[in-house]
Amino acid sequence: LIMSPTMWKWTCLVSHLLLSTTVSPLGRQQPPHPKRPFITFTGEQAEGNFNHLVVDERTGHIYLGAVNRIYKLSSDLKVLVTHETGPDDDNPKCYPPRIVQTCNEPLTPTNNVNKMLLIDYKENRLIACGSLYQGICKLLRLDDLFKLGEPFHKKEHYLSGVNESGSVFGVIVSYSNMDDKLFIATAVDGKPEYFPTISSRKLTKNSEADGMFAYVFHDEFVASMIKIPSDTFTIIPDFDIYYIYGFSSGNFVYFLTLQPEMISPPGSTTKEQVYTSKLVRLCKEDTAFNSYVEVPIGCEKNGVEYRLLQAAYLSKAGAILARSLDVGPEDDILFTVFSKGQKRKMKSLDESALCIFVLKNINDRIKDRLQSCYRGEGTLDLAWLKVKDIPCSSALLTIDDNFCGLDMNAPLGVSSMVRGLPIFTEDGDRMTSVIAYVYKNHSLAFVGTKSGKLKK
Repeated sequence: LIMSPTMWKWTCLVSHLLLSTTVSPLGRQQPPHPKRPFITFTGEQAEGNFNHLVVDERTGHIYLGAVNRIYKLSSDLKVLVTHETGPDDDNPKCYPPRIVQTCNEPLTPTNNVNKMLLIDYKENRLIACGSLYQGICKLLRLDDLFKLGEPFHKKEHYLSGVNESGSVFGVIVSYSNMDDKLFIATAVDGKPEYFPTISSRKLTKNSEADGMFAYVFHDEFVASMIKIPSDTFTIIPDFDIYYIYGFSSGNFVYFLTLQPEMISPPGSTTKEQVYTSKLVRLCKEDTAFNSYVEVPIGCEKNGVEYRLLQAAYLSKAGAILARSLDVGPEDDILFTVFSKGQKRKMKSLDESALCIFVLKNINDRIKDRLQSCYRGEGTLDLAWLKVKDIPCSSALLTIDDNFCGLDMNAPLGVSSMVRGLPIFTEDGDRMTSVIAYVYKNHSLAFVGTKSGKLKK
């Protein structure tokens, strides 16, 4: 059986979702095709839950991040190599980790949950970050999963103390003539003094180099990071930013997030906590993070609000969809899944919507906001980061599509929500994942649901 790497992405997605039925365009459930059995893979141990999956686009090999294991599989899901990552004696209260200095907390055998899995194509290695020791990473050779390096001596090496597998998202920015960068976004779990919520790190050619994962820039006053102020937790005690997806496009890196905020319902004098989905944008070359902008995103259909982001995927428009959206076929389209409402992050409602955003339209909204702020209009409108509203400062300068900010009017928030175009809704079986690509000028989306079904 021979398939292209792209086709194997769908095969792995199907296996990962434990597909049980398919859905026709008319919504009728069809039994699985009897002549096309799905290939499956089962891990070695009961506790070895699968957390992340990446496919080498050059070879079709599959890398699977699990609890205490990293697997390398062939394109037909045969195990080629296994790398053990845990368990080991640890305690989440040990900071720095006990592998760096003695910890007085009781140590117990602790599982290593894979929190991030990235292929570094330039250096032919896998970046596998786990939950042990405040979130350190291994650099493994793609060929045989041999450990090339495991930086843990500096505080920059501890990426996040959160144990959940969906708590960290990374985006690699590659260069031809210099070391690459790794943008890391993570929940901080109430430890903003230890972990930045977003940072850019050095990806050195030498996996054991002293500067691996060091901040791209760091001095006494400025660094390539965003930290959540501790004062924010006095307003929202359980505040955190949950990163759902990340990607790079053009001169920017983007992260899609879910974060709590306090609002006053219409007619009420008291505030209540809701969750807002936001897109965060940073310039790739911005070492001081002055370009940080975030904009609320959501979806609405027939008067129903879908505001809790579940999943997202960046694709191209393709010729047919491009015509209906009045964009080019190579324009970036963001496919997103939202569940209904704003209040239940941990237990989302089953009603959900698949919506699309034209990335250029979001960037245009951000440019408008930057231009108005640099005219001195309004406030920075990012209360969680600055605690209080700070007025925008006026400055005479031209702000074009690639403006990367100054050490003023930053970080910046956009107040008005950008609404996506709803293209499909599901009321009973919540959509939880999405992937898309262009085939013969058509833009196709595959959506996974809570019960393990796949919709095309």
